[in-house]
Amino acid sequence: MKKVLLVNTNIERFPYPIPPLGLCMISSYLEPFYEVKIYDGVFDEGKQLPRVVKDFLPDYIGFSIRNVDDVVADRNIFYIDRILADFIQPVQALTTVPVILGGSGFSIFPKEILQLSHADYGITGEGEESLLELLRCLDNNKPVDRIPNLFIKKENVCINACSGIPGKQYLHAYSRIDLRIDFEPYRSIGVYSIQTKRGCLQKCIYCIYPCIEGTSLRLRDPEDIVSEITEVVKRLGKVVIEFVDSTFNEPPGYAESLCRALIGKKLKVSLRTMGINPKNTSNELFELMIEAGFSQIDVTPDSASPEVLKRLEKGFVLEDIQRTADLIKEYDLPSMWFFLFGGPGEREDTFNETLHFIDTNININDLVYLTGGLRVYPGTRLYAIAYREGLIGNGESILYPPLFYYSRDLGKEKLNILIKEASQSRVNCIPALDTQPPPEMLLEAFKLRRDLNLSEPMFRTLLKIRKQWRTDGR
Repeated sequence: MKKVLLVNTNIERFPYPIPPLGLCMISSYLEPFYEVKIYDGVFDEGKQLPRVVKDFLPDYIGFSIRNVDDVVADRNIFYIDRILADFIQPVQALTTVPVILGGSGFSIFPKEILQLSHADYGITGEGEESLLELLRCLDNNKPVDRIPNLFIKKENVCINACSGIPGKQYLHAYSRIDLRIDFEPYRSIGVYSIQTKRGCLQKCIYCIYPCIEGTSLRLRDPEDIVSEITEVVKRLGKVVIEFVDSTFNEPPGYAESLCRALIGKKLKVSLRTMGINPKNTSNELFELMIEAGFSQIDVTPDSASPEVLKRLEKGFVLEDIQRTADLIKEYDLPSMWFFLFGGPGEREDTFNETLHFIDTNININDLVYLTGGLRVYPGTRLYAIAYREGLIGNGESILYPPLFYYSRDLGKEKLNILIKEASQSRVNCIPALDTQPPPEMLLEAFKLRRDLNLSEPMFRTLLKIRKQWRTDGR
């Protein structure tokens, strides 16, 4: 049986380390046909990878690229250079076996990254079917030009072998993350990731999710999800489960069905999720989420200005966000809120509309992230707007330096001043540039959690310390 080495090149550990769910799912899909090993670079950062290659002697090596940059203007952390230097190039110096790229970051800029890396192949979007087909073709010396979403390097030119779209069904195999990597470092500070669906129905002008996963939803059976979680709890005991869907509560009624299935199993598990869509919130949803075991959610309305919401094509209105905030307060469900300023139509008065919403609707014990500037990605409506406004030239790559959009009515400099002032006068508001807590604050938070046996989300502990520091004048 031939061997496949899958490499997780993600080294970002803030706000908490994310296990390589995608690679583990691909591993499950390949295992009946290949001997598969995963190298997880989150904590090792590539140091032991050459030794793994020498010991395992793979026939194929796949690199997953999760992020291109940190999506924060002015901080501008570009991951690709380090991925090349610490992961891909050392492996290429050791072996001539085919190198295959994939992952969400690669899917956004496939030609540029394939060119920079000198890899042999790249797969955009979902990798299970296309990767298996590619490996079988390479095994048998068959042409690969009919494989969907495959990019090939030929004579220093990167071409798309065959365009494709995601399948009609979600081809899901249990990831069993903890059996494929050393999960112990994730237990204390991270989460166990579960995906319940693929695809996104939303049309947010800046978002790349629909380009990567498609615009139709492919849903897993709630009972299947609960069976997977039951397995995880049996193996690991106490663990935080995070649902990593782009939007958890879509389509309407689906999240409720999942919660009922979880409640029926009477699992004692701590759950959290990103991507709560304000349009689909209700008392019923929150009651079920609390009973199922949810201890934290993330809400990403981006704005509370009716005009900006419409310009961003968020698909919900201010009343939806207000209802969601009221429900969060009523059920005391710890939440992190994310607001994104500077999009088309943003002005100082629309900025202030969002601040007014924060002041009057969001629990002071919940964390609010304030981000200025919208990262522009190919294939999005925002890209077309930026091109029309002359911010992008014909054929110009925006891989690096990254392009951030700022409305003409406000501008970058003024927006940064407004965000700084807003965060200085609101203890629970954090500008994107300051999302990494100081080491001494983290140490104090860990001590406080240990001494008081706190089970609250870490962000609430950090907010307690932040408030105290401000009181002390630190």
